[in-house]
Amino acid sequence: MGTVQITLQQARCLDAIAREGTFQAAAAALFRGHTAVLQSIRAFEIETDLVLLDRRSYRTRLTPEGERILLECRKLLAAERDLEAACHEIKSGWEPSLKIVFDGVYPSAPILSVVAELVRENVPTRVAVRAEFLDGVEAAFRRDEADLMLSVLPPVDGALRAVPLAPIGASLVAHASHPLVNGTREKTRDELARHVLLTVRGGDPRLVLSTSGLEARSTVHLNDFASKMAAIVAGVGYGWLPDYMTETELRDGTLRRLRWEAPSTHSFEPRLYHRSDARLGRAATRVLAALAKKKPSAAAKPLPKAKRAEKGAPKASRAAARANRQSHK
Repeated sequence: MGTVQITLQQARCLDAIAREGTFQAAAAALFRGHTAVLQSIRAFEIETDLVLLDRRSYRTRLTPEGERILLECRKLLAAERDLEAACHEIKSGWEPSLKIVFDGVYPSAPILSVVAELVRENVPTRVAVRAEFLDGVEAAFRRDEADLMLSVLPPVDGALRAVPLAPIGASLVAHASHPLVNGTREKTRDELARHVLLTVRGGDPRLVLSTSGLEARSTVHLNDFASKMAAIVAGVGYGWLPDYMTETELRDGTLRRLRWEAPSTHSFEPRLYHRSDARLGRAATRVLAALAKKKPSAAAKPLPKAKRAEKGAPKASRAAARANRQSHK
């Protein structure tokens, strides 16, 4: 069997006819003349010794052989696009794609902020951001062949470069009506063990939390911190939450930190990892630089005390708050 000489232009013509339905529409889509498309397809059929099109009706259809060849043509055109992207990456420094996996204890806002900047600048990099938790972060990093991994656990893979990020404060909290926050004395470990400790996917001893001995007996595992927050507010149990999530609830008394014989605060130490043998593109470098200099706060800057109660309240409530302050002057 001799070698079949197929051109990219012939592949484009067959793809356009399959999409547009007529030679004239295909020619318009390709910005070519009608005759040029006819000749290209005819040369394609002669080269392959196959009838690719059924021309018996007004709307041109592909024959079964044509449908099969179309699949291979589209692979060829996809390979052409990948080659163009690779060339563009080499010349511009922008990678074709950037995959980021981060631990959900870290706020998504700083990550999405830099992604939004890249979008506004219309950079050619396709960005995929995925949240996982604990050891699931590194598992997804390996499985998806991601470029950046933001984790609060030390990785199993020792060949990764790490960039320390700002620590994330966390507190052991419960709803204000929970028995563990009633009274003034410190609770004991045995008392905590009688209540439900909520965890995200079971926790991990490498976090070295003060409740690590209790986590093994946890009976309620949540999928993410949003669900955990909702469960704690609903009074299901107690657990660790990042401070950026609970600032308002701790201030207004909805939630309270537990007072017990061990610490009720913890500092997560997130790090941004990437492979030491891989050169980072411009998009990955931008993300890394932005996160390295940002504090992991999902909220705006704290308001002055006099205005905090007004933030987010209805307009009438804010006016009443201001009037109340005036009456006490």
